[in-house]
Amino acid sequence: MIWIVLGVVVLLLILVVVLYNRLVTFRNRVDNAWAQVDVQLKRRYDLIPNLVETVKGYAAHERGTFEAVTEARAAAQGARTPAEAGQAEGILSQALGRLFAVAEAYPELQADENFRQLQSELAETENRIAVSRQVYNDTVLTFNNAIQTFPGVVIAGPFGFSAREFFETDEAERAAPRVDFGSATGAAPAAPAEPAEPGTGGASGGTGA
Repeated sequence: MIWIVLGVVVLLLILVVVLYNRLVTFRNRVDNAWAQVDVQLKRRYDLIPNLVETVKGYAAHERGTFEAVTEARAAAQGARTPAEAGQAEGILSQALGRLFAVAEAYPELQADENFRQLQSELAETENRIAVSRQVYNDTVLTFNNAIQTFPGVVIAGPFGFSAREFFETDEAERAAPRVDFGSATGAAPAAPAEPAEPGTGGASGGTGA
C-alpha cells in the first residue's frame, strides 16, 4: 500500500512540475512579446520630436498642436502597464492626427524630403506596432487561459501566476485622422445642386461660395 501512495505522490509531483514549467514558458513568452512591442513604441517616440520640429519650421504658429503632441508623447513614455500604454497611445495618435492635419495645409511641407521620410518611417513603425500588439495579445490570451482553466488554475495562485493585461487601443486611436499626402487633398466636386425654392432651407443653400 505504501508503494501505491508513494507512486501517487511522485506522479502528482511530476504533474505539478510539468504544469509549473508550462506556465513559466507561457509567462516568458508574454514578457518577450511585450518587449517587442516596447521596442516599436520607443522607435515611434524617437521619431516624433524630429517630426514636430520639421512641421514647426513651416507652421511655427501652431504652438498648441505641438504642445499637445509633446505632452501626449511624454504621457505615453510614462505608461507603466499595457492598459495604461493603450490609453496613452490612443491620445498620442489623436495628437499626431491633428499634427498631420496642420501639415496638410502646407504644400511646401508636403514636398519636404525630410518630412516625407519621417512620415514614411512613422507609418512603417505604426504597422510594426500593430503586428507586435497582435502577437502580444494572442500570447496573453494563451497565458491567461492556461492559468484560469484546469489544471493550471490549481497551481497558478500558489505559485504567483496572475492574469496579464491586454494591450488594447483606445477608440480614440482608431478614430484618429489619417492623412494621405500621396493623394489629392480635395474631394471630387459634387454635382451642382438643383436651385432651392425661395424661402426653403436645406443643406444645399449653405454650399454656395
